[in-house]
Amino acid sequence: MEKRSLSERDICTKFITPALRLKGWDEITQIREEVSFTKGRIIVRGKLVSRGKGKRADYILSVKPNIPIALIEAKDNSQAVGAGLQQGLDYAETLDIPFVFASNGDGFVFHDRTGMSTPPEVTLTLDQFPSPDELWARYRAWKGLSDEGSEIALQDYFDDGSGKTPRYYQVNAVNSTIEAIAKGQDRVLLVMATGTGKTYTAFQIIWRLWKAGQKKRILFLADRNVLIDQTMVNDFRPFAGSMAKLSTQAKTIERADGTSTDVTLALDKHRRIDTSYEIYLGLYQAITGPNESQKLYKEFSPDFFDLIVIDECHRGSAADDSAWREILDHFGSATQIGLTATPKETEYASNIDYFGAPVYSYSLKQGIRDGFLAPYKVIKVHIDRDVQGYRPVQGQLDRAGEEVEDRIYNAKDFDRTLVLDDRTKLVAHKVSEFLKQSGDRMAKTIVFCVDQEHAARMRQALINENADLVAQNHRYVMRITGNDKEGLDQLGNFIDPEAAYPVIVTTSRLLSTGVDAQTCRLIVLDREVGSMTEFKQIVGRGTRVHEDTQKLFFTVMDFRGSTSHFADPEFDGEPVQIYQPGPDDPITPPDDVPQTDDEGAPLPDKPSDDETVLTDHVDPIADKQGGGPIRKVYVDGVGAVIVAERVEYLDENGKLVTESLRDYTRKALKRQFASLDDFLKRWNGEGRKQALFEELEAEGLPLDVIASELGKDLDPFDLICHIAFDAKPLTRRERAESVKKRDVFTKYGPQAKAVLEALLEKYADEGVMDLDDLGVLKIAPFSGMGSVVELVRAFGGKPGFEQAVHDLQAAIYKESA
Repeated sequence: MEKRSLSERDICTKFITPALRLKGWDEITQIREEVSFTKGRIIVRGKLVSRGKGKRADYILSVKPNIPIALIEAKDNSQAVGAGLQQGLDYAETLDIPFVFASNGDGFVFHDRTGMSTPPEVTLTLDQFPSPDELWARYRAWKGLSDEGSEIALQDYFDDGSGKTPRYYQVNAVNSTIEAIAKGQDRVLLVMATGTGKTYTAFQIIWRLWKAGQKKRILFLADRNVLIDQTMVNDFRPFAGSMAKLSTQAKTIERADGTSTDVTLALDKHRRIDTSYEIYLGLYQAITGPNESQKLYKEFSPDFFDLIVIDECHRGSAADDSAWREILDHFGSATQIGLTATPKETEYASNIDYFGAPVYSYSLKQGIRDGFLAPYKVIKVHIDRDVQGYRPVQGQLDRAGEEVEDRIYNAKDFDRTLVLDDRTKLVAHKVSEFLKQSGDRMAKTIVFCVDQEHAARMRQALINENADLVAQNHRYVMRITGNDKEGLDQLGNFIDPEAAYPVIVTTSRLLSTGVDAQTCRLIVLDREVGSMTEFKQIVGRGTRVHEDTQKLFFTVMDFRGSTSHFADPEFDGEPVQIYQPGPDDPITPPDDVPQTDDEGAPLPDKPSDDETVLTDHVDPIADKQGGGPIRKVYVDGVGAVIVAERVEYLDENGKLVTESLRDYTRKALKRQFASLDDFLKRWNGEGRKQALFEELEAEGLPLDVIASELGKDLDPFDLICHIAFDAKPLTRRERAESVKKRDVFTKYGPQAKAVLEALLEKYADEGVMDLDDLGVLKIAPFSGMGSVVELVRAFGGKPGFEQAVHDLQAAIYKESA
């Protein structure tokens, strides 16, 4: 038979597989063919949802199951022997495989990605393919594994016989961790996006180290009871008999398969420890506390544990001044592995500093591209009171009959120090309107509120908006916060895909992390989320795909501008669509939004032959207030309405797919300033502010037209921050009032103070940019205060005047800097 007429599959069967077999590769345990390692990105076209084609390798060769070391990309014989090499290298980079081969049946082209071969790429005949021992020897040399390290690295994965295998990124994470520990690394950090199976990954790491005899006593630490209990009865179930929880409270837990089991305890009622177990799971709060009597961990000798795994380690356990850090310090000789979706790196806390750089990272963006995580849409809703602020009328009384302090209240005040019930009702109405328009009022929804009291009011407002469904089941809307036992008792039902109720839950922080809400379709943000770490965790509540209930994507509805984090370079998974409805627009996003592929190229309006249509009728979808008690002012009868600004659509890479005037301006500004920090640096370094805007005008950027379209009294500074970087805009009047509240003029004499106050008022009214121009002192009201010389002398001379104006400008723009 003519070789060139054979199909690619025939080439594999007749030439490549026999060449592997000849060199001792085992077809059962070492050779896998046609291996699909991604699921294919989920593409949302309105109500039509499909999956793109997943990536599939022709061969993956493993020294042992789930320890891959080589990849082969095959082509038919009409192509060159190395035709598949570039594709193979792309796959190998994703799979973290060092040795890549391409073949057309005549021989092989071999590429060594380790950098240890000279040259890195050679051509081999069919009978020159390396044996498993040869490639493993190369791999060991590359990784620097000793004989003992090799034994650890080759320890088997757990296999329950069900055919379940870890995903490729879980294999990468497990193998990278095992190899790091095998080489003596005792602090290891793993970064994996929420919803990618960190706990299952941790189980396989612990299992292999435990079975290898490398780590005999292990502690798994978390900060939520529900995380410990779920872990024990699900992912860690194979440890049964050798595993116990450091708790005195027995509990019956339902497993993922519907069966129930009792959690095994390592403590008796007197908090005495049973040290006969090998795997312990502990809650930080249960084994330490401010009092010495609460520090249960001290009952263990410092060398009792060989391995400690810290789940969600971004929440403070690694911080130098954390109360939980003392546990890690006590067991300092143990190998410690930190797991997180959001590594924290700030001036005040750093788990990178404690654990070192991650040995492996798998981002939200990659998870969405691979099709393992759900994509999402964003609806931005701006309320007039948030945008414009609220100032009480003279003599305005609150609900208690006391006069409301006369100042401008803004979004940071609402529901924290000042309560406008009409605003709460408006949010509840919009959330309910979305669920109604989507056609699925039973879509699981989390509403994040400012605090527990706000969550209680939001619950009431949502109940009143959905009285018909609440009448059918009172659990349709519930508050789940740390101080609400009835709500906490329903947490299990909310995250259970089989349980219909509760449907809508209000919370403040309890559900922001660690809760596996697989079927959550709508996340509502009605509180500011200043922390990027927390923002990623909140978004992660919806990223799980649940195909049984056709939960294939989710929606984020933002009332507080928190989704401005999408513009931050630290955010690594952009939405497919951002929609900002006007007052008369429907709350649900339009369906006819163009999509793009991973490279930014437009996708066809209809699924291609490579896509699998999943559905064409999908309906879109510890809580404590910090510090001491804050008295809230309740003001009734103050209305609130939705205001419109713009509609934006972003593809999966964050690229705009419309070309409105604002879109054009945004792109052009981004070309001028790479980031908000870049702009602020330029702004603060520019002596004459107007020069910067004249430069932009010369580039054809229509900032005045944009200002007119927005209908707000914004100066060019706020326009740039808002349009280019999605920062919340402040009017000139709001900025001026903020300066007045801070009372920054106290150090000046009466005449100088009057000049600065007049300059500030002139800025608020007219937006004068170059306030240090002495010419402004020649016109009213300054001309009535004295001559230019007299006014400048009030500041000690021209340098003093210029410094005072410079300080004034810094104060005006302080909130953005």
